[in-house]
Amino acid sequence: MPLFIDADACPVREESLRVALRHGVAVRIVSNGGIRPVDHPLVQNVYVDQGADAADKWIAAQTGPDDVVVTADIPLAARCIDTGAQVLKPDGTVLTPANIGQVLAMRDLAADLRAADPFRQGSGKSFSARDRSRFTQTLERLLGAKR
Repeated sequence: MPLFIDADACPVREESLRVALRHGVAVRIVSNGGIRPVDHPLVQNVYVDQGADAADKWIAAQTGPDDVVVTADIPLAARCIDTGAQVLKPDGTVLTPANIGQVLAMRDLAADLRAADPFRQGSGKSFSARDRSRFTQTLERLLGAKR
């Protein structure tokens, strides 16, 4: 039951490591490079090609039931849910088979709105300390339940 971290631009990498290592859970930090490696026996630093979505493809191919994935990438989340993995966004939201369809639809709607109005950029919501705290609590609960 490893924890997979989609590490490129992940704002909760340190929190993920801290919680996983406290629970004795193996961690796979997956990136295109540029991430400082972590030297710990439970941590595997995985560097993939620079190609589009290379990290996402690697993570989706490796995950299965009982794995936990940390990602903000909604299409990757959907692929991991299809493998039976649990998915957690950096803001602490758990993505499940029951809610991933709506999340994908909202993502697509937001992309369409941005395309229609070039002055509309971003989601309007910044990442906060509250999001970081909610993420840590949720990951603690998910990994604790798997022990």
